[in-house]
Amino acid sequence: MKKVLHRYEIVIVAISSPLMIGVYRDGILIEEIKREEKTSEILLKLLMDIRSRYDYEHIIYTNGPGSYMAIKLTYITLRSLEILKDIKFSGCDAFSLNNQTPIKAIGKFYFVKDNGKIVTKRFDEVLKQEFKLPKELSSITILENNKPLYILPAV
Repeated sequence: MKKVLHRYEIVIVAISSPLMIGVYRDGILIEEIKREEKTSEILLKLLMDIRSRYDYEHIIYTNGPGSYMAIKLTYITLRSLEILKDIKFSGCDAFSLNNQTPIKAIGKFYFVKDNGKIVTKRFDEVLKQEFKLPKELSSITILENNKPLYILPAV
């Protein structure tokens, strides 16, 4: 009998709280992890724990827009794993995981997509931030560049 080999991939949403990680087998979500701790304190620990259970070969992370510190930390962690463990990683647009709604920037400013371009817009009311891991990886658009997407609002 021939053993079936599955392909495991990870999706990380670290640009807002809670930190979310999805484990996908053959493109289908099989495990969802949410943590309130800071990305700097928990991300590598979670990835190593997941690695002990699943031999994942690819990681997708939200490379922006959002929390610059979380984006930087996630990128550095993933770049290190790529160098040390040969685990490839890609970036995805954060808007694809929050139904294209505004993403907190700074103060009363939020990132929005306007005709395909990311800009900042002021909102006087606080907008709810809700990101969701997709049930299938096919719904995520992988970006050509895995580098962090830094868009600084005009101050």
